[in-house]
Amino acid sequence: MLQLMVTKRIGRRQFHFTVSGNNLHETVAEYDRLSFADVAACGICGSDNLDLASRVAQGKFKYTSIKCRDCRADITFGKREDDDQTYFLRRREGGELDWKAFSPDRTDAKGEK
Repeated sequence: MLQLMVTKRIGRRQFHFTVSGNNLHETVAEYDRLSFADVAACGICGSDNLDLASRVAQGKFKYTSIKCRDCRADITFGKREDDDQTYFLRRREGGELDWKAFSPDRTDAKGEK
């Protein structure tokens, strides 16, 4: 079993992930599933006070996001339909990260707050 430690910088924090596989190819394929770049700052207020968050909506929809601890904006990770273990950060049509400003009334695509 081969293992590879991956470090992702999100704001001022570093998160360490360990991926593994039976050989080099499988290990690198697991690394590719973390297909998001480092995120230096909030896309709304510019703060580097960011953290990872997760939640479950309607008891079955799992969401992972990066949240700004200062303005409470967030950006949600997407997952591929054909491989729900591959994560990427959602982007707008122009290619920029799809940060959402905090709003107590905001709902997501499934109608969840």
